[in-house]
Amino acid sequence: MKIKFMLLIAAAVCLFSCSGTKNTKEPVEDEYLTAILKAAEDHNKTMVYIPAEPFTIYDPGTDEWVDYEKYGEFQNIGTDKYRYAVKDSEALRAASGEGIFPNTQSVYESPEYKKLAEENKLDGLHWNFVNTDDFQANFYKWATTREDPGVKLYFTALALERSGNIKHAIKAYYACLVFFPKAVGWTEWKTPWYIAPVCISKIKFLTKKHPELGIKLEGADITVHNAFDNDIRNDVYEINPGKLVPADAKDFERQHIDLKNIPVKKTTGTGKVKLVQYENNHFQLTVDGKPYVVRAMTYNPNRVGVRPVGEFNNIKDFSFEDINNNGRIDGPFDAWVDANRNDMQDPDEKPVGDFALMEEMGINTLRLYHAHVLNKELLNEGYEKYGFMYMVGNLAGMYVADTGATWEEGTDYSNPEHRKKILESVKTTVEIFKEEPYVLMWVLGNENNYGDAGSTNADQKPEEYYTLVNECVLLIKSLDLQNRPVAISNGDLAFLDYCVKYAPDLDIFGTNAYRGEAGFGNIWKDIMNNFGKPVVITEYGCPAYAAGWSMARAEEGQASYHKGNWEDIEDNLAGVAGGVGNALGGVIFEWSDEWWKAGGDSDPFIHATHSQMGGAFLDGRAYEEWFGLCSLGDGADSQFKRQLRKSYFMYRDLWRKYK
Repeated sequence: MKIKFMLLIAAAVCLFSCSGTKNTKEPVEDEYLTAILKAAEDHNKTMVYIPAEPFTIYDPGTDEWVDYEKYGEFQNIGTDKYRYAVKDSEALRAASGEGIFPNTQSVYESPEYKKLAEENKLDGLHWNFVNTDDFQANFYKWATTREDPGVKLYFTALALERSGNIKHAIKAYYACLVFFPKAVGWTEWKTPWYIAPVCISKIKFLTKKHPELGIKLEGADITVHNAFDNDIRNDVYEINPGKLVPADAKDFERQHIDLKNIPVKKTTGTGKVKLVQYENNHFQLTVDGKPYVVRAMTYNPNRVGVRPVGEFNNIKDFSFEDINNNGRIDGPFDAWVDANRNDMQDPDEKPVGDFALMEEMGINTLRLYHAHVLNKELLNEGYEKYGFMYMVGNLAGMYVADTGATWEEGTDYSNPEHRKKILESVKTTVEIFKEEPYVLMWVLGNENNYGDAGSTNADQKPEEYYTLVNECVLLIKSLDLQNRPVAISNGDLAFLDYCVKYAPDLDIFGTNAYRGEAGFGNIWKDIMNNFGKPVVITEYGCPAYAAGWSMARAEEGQASYHKGNWEDIEDNLAGVAGGVGNALGGVIFEWSDEWWKAGGDSDPFIHATHSQMGGAFLDGRAYEEWFGLCSLGDGADSQFKRQLRKSYFMYRDLWRKYK
């Protein structure tokens, strides 16, 4: 996430007073682990959310699916001069149905619209009708508002989707592609948001999720050149809206390419870990000669009440912490599952440890943001007993780590002293870990390109930042004789053009991406077309909270979001036909909730429910303290207690095939 603080900062290393000790506990009995997880899953099944029935569409249109070639002509497909020329507007309006361009009139004839209008339930700013639960009011408000037509049609479609009127939503998303492929909205950070590629993702996601509709989108492709400089005036488009064509469930089954029949173009790595590029430009990681899909977790189990930044004397890093003084590290080995969520450790809820829980879930990798401050004995045990590989990170100046800068001044990438210290820090990281067999890849930074007060000026000086990234890459390659791949952790695709130009020696483009339930959209294609690199999603996830939602509804929403994201990753892995083939896997954000992250004067002993920013989440807002797959319940015994959310069990089921 675009967060203000991170626990793992190098300044904290001198404050760890307890020494790492090897876990002497007997391995968790498989029979007990299975039993406690079954109890937790059974309890979760008692939390059920039943959504309301979709409202009735007054005018669904004369055509179930609009064949636009009957009513007009597609011109200049594949070019910036694309347009759809309507020849029979009256028939097209009738075919489309209410609220779908060019039918902007039949909405006013709806008795339900008239009723809502008479009751003044459509009064107010249209932006206040995006994330409410009155989906019908949202639909009518957006269908009748005055706004950019592409933006208007997108949010009309979104209201339909959220109401469960999936067929009419798909028709609306597709109409947006046909008529307004150059529509641009704006984020709260004043950066452009290209709507047409999102519509493509939405249609593909919904048709795959609902194969009973018997339709799929074929041939659609919207490419926006010069999209990464935030200046829409120089954008050049290649536009093909594609077609909605008949389909059945088999059409949505993944088809695979036998990579054994594809020649290898390039191999990076000389040891245990290799990055393979095939002649078809698919990329694949291998470990010990076997394909390796990164199923990773962000693991940083903070105790409730600890605010890591600005209170260094209170920091107790999870990898050293043994607050019950039993000679074992707390979270990894002594965490227990509160199966019935009663916020007490019942007699049958024995310690199992986070490592065992993550292994059972299917995690094979942990991401370490600033690795050289961590307990190596713990990492070794995670590898030897649980099989974890590690994405070994260095923050490269984010959160002023190892720069000597104060929080207030932040990291200055044009400052020679800051650059020197960052390179020294990277060297330290590599020297500590280069002989370890568990290093999967090296990862530089964490959304440094976003800037932010108290972090970096990379957003103001992107050339200086990305040139330093490349210097770090070359330094790592000079030190790591096994030549394991080096990745960046970028904030989405911001400044991708600078990264391409000034950090060409990166092996992997990593991105923290939070784009919604439908997945990651054009990320795979954009990176492949502009950078020619494989992709690992270095963070993705969703809060298990939304204002006014029940716990059951929010947890089901979080699980659905995660499932959509992971399936998009799988659709773009090497050897999957129809995908880009450059996905390497992803990193879930995160294992457990962090109660300190709301910022400002928020009390770290209170689980904050106010939002920090907008985002493509359950109710359109981000709640930084709720991203965990594990809840800490009431916050008592927080170093040990784990209430496993529905997302945990979704992944365990989804990943069984990897075991």
